Amino acid sequence: MRIEEVIKSTVALEDAKKVILNIMFTQNVISDKFNEILKPYDLSSEQYNVLRILRGQKGNPANMCVIQERMIAKNSNTTRLIDKLLLKDFVTREVCPDNRRKIEVLITEKGLAILTELDPKVSEHEQLFAANLSKTELEQLNVLLEKYRKIN
Repeated sequence: MRIEEVIKSTVALEDAKKVILNIMFTQNVISDKFNEILKPYDLSSEQYNVLRILRGQKGNPANMCVIQERMIAKNSNTTRLIDKLLLKDFVTREVCPDNRRKIEVLITEKGLAILTELDPKVSEHEQLFAANLSKTELEQLNVLLEKYRKIN
């Protein structure tokens, strides 16, 4: 369905506006489906992102700055996210022995287990959307989105 039909626009839209509306609408569709996957686990997409970042540390702790700079949503309140994950026993938080002002966060076995359970569901989610495009189109879309995101 064309974006004009989705938003029921009665006027012609400029291409630049259509692209932004398409990206925003598509992001909402993807997020809604992704949140359906996470809901039974009582996880937000931001909490899931933190767990993925910590798993990528391969057993090494990450401080709050490292987590924040790797977040997809840069405006996330990392401290609040870590607090919620602590309550679920998905992470541990310790004061850095070398620098007492730094907090180090580590994923727990329970956190790793939840990611292992979610991995096939997330992969299926990714493939659901990717199925509409060829491999070449997916590569092209990635190049175009990366190019589009650059602001001089």
